[in-house]
Amino acid sequence: MEEEGVAGADLRGLEYCVFGLGDTQYEHYCAMGKFVDRSLAETGAKRIIPLGMGDDQKDLEADFENWKDTVFWPALKKKYISAEGTATLEEDNKKKKKQKKMPKCNYVIEYVEGGVKQPDDTPVDKVHLSSKHYFTAETYPITTTRELRSSADGGSTLHLEIDTSQTSTQKYQTADNLGILPLNSSEVVTSIAEALSYDLDATFRLGPAVGKEDKHTALFPNPCTIRECLTRYCDLTGSPRRSEIKLLAAFATDKTSKDALLRMSSKEGKAEYREKIVDAKIGIVDIITRLCPSMEIPLEHFISVCPRLQPRYYTISSSSSVHPDSVHVTVSVLEGERVDGSMFKGVCTNHLKDVGDVVGGSVTAFVRPSTFRLPADTSKPIIMIGPGTGIAPMRGLLQERAHQKQTLQLPVGDNILYFGCKKRSLDYLYSDELESFQTDGVLNTLHLAFSREQKKKVYVQHLLAENGSDTWNLIDGQGAYVYVCGGIKMGNDVAAALRSIVGKEGGRSEDDAKMYLDEMASKGRFVQELWA
Repeated sequence: MEEEGVAGADLRGLEYCVFGLGDTQYEHYCAMGKFVDRSLAETGAKRIIPLGMGDDQKDLEADFENWKDTVFWPALKKKYISAEGTATLEEDNKKKKKQKKMPKCNYVIEYVEGGVKQPDDTPVDKVHLSSKHYFTAETYPITTTRELRSSADGGSTLHLEIDTSQTSTQKYQTADNLGILPLNSSEVVTSIAEALSYDLDATFRLGPAVGKEDKHTALFPNPCTIRECLTRYCDLTGSPRRSEIKLLAAFATDKTSKDALLRMSSKEGKAEYREKIVDAKIGIVDIITRLCPSMEIPLEHFISVCPRLQPRYYTISSSSSVHPDSVHVTVSVLEGERVDGSMFKGVCTNHLKDVGDVVGGSVTAFVRPSTFRLPADTSKPIIMIGPGTGIAPMRGLLQERAHQKQTLQLPVGDNILYFGCKKRSLDYLYSDELESFQTDGVLNTLHLAFSREQKKKVYVQHLLAENGSDTWNLIDGQGAYVYVCGGIKMGNDVAAALRSIVGKEGGRSEDDAKMYLDEMASKGRFVQELWA
């Protein structure tokens, strides 16, 4: 009799193990790893090691190393290698370590004389999976920039409007995400180029090393200049992982620097790594220019070692019906002082601040579908919870509901918004627009939590709990949809408040209340977009 499993799949004879990556701050911890592990078993494949899991809230690499050293290799050696074979393997590893000199590199550099106007036309199947956005994103002009916070506040939150009228491929739906490709600042690029003796104006083509053609695909469009490579494609300011620090150590010519990097990259140096790299917000540029200035790294090795500069995602704060040719984003500019007194600046938010201040500034971006979708039945009420820049998608949803009500003349259910910030006078984002929505009858109820205006801090989850009876009536009695956007901790606190409301007002146990919200989520009625 055929074994039950995934329809049409039969992987009997395959032996496997899975290590999942996740973050315990999120509700569905290691969901993809658990899914792959479970699905392979359902196809008839044989699991030889229990699922391993890494927590990015602590140290992913440490979790993996511990699993690899105490579970993975011992299990594989016991199953596949005899005692004699194990001894031979260990001896071979010792010999390789003694012979090790310059690290091998999977890429080669070919310098191009005279420069190149256009990058090569690279087939999609030859592009590295994690780099496709470099090839598909488009560049758009920024038409509007304005500050949303009071000048009396120490920080900055910007409202940007981006003109997408000239594209036919990047149309969006209300509350989709905009993936923005950041640029490193010219100061950062210049400093690292000087430290490594790179000619920023030199043009090169990056290709796979001999024998690596089938395994190593295009990392980014090229030929390009070294300046463009360092500006667009290399993460120079984000904290490198311990594995990347270990690779960097091979290029330190000073023994003290090399030993320090190797120590922080080791399992024993985890605490030092977190203190001196992660908590201190140290990037590769800081390691090479300040901490270990003895580095000598050929360009192809640097590109191989340095992680790629990844897009940052912002939930669009405009309605596609009201603004079909303009994408609005709400950006909190990140900067702060390090322990040593130097300044740390978020690469993407400060890039947006800089280009937004320039007439004719532009941004390279692409649209990614969101989980935020208004109910197909417009008469259903919606509850929106978005403190701080979490207000972004709620602004778009309110614009869309106003369009449905005022332009399309559809029956639109109640719109309830919970917004929180420090003080009304400092960072009450889009206050004029929210008050206008109230005046027009689009925003039926606005709950405001100003955390610093009284001795006891008040947050959106506290106001939600105070309105438990009304919330339960909206959710269970009227089929309301609930949208949450903001930080993970806030999202967890709001979810806990909702479970409490379902339990208390609905007469359900803690487990049943969780099942109730899970059922809402499965139907798209409870949606959260959260960030760390």
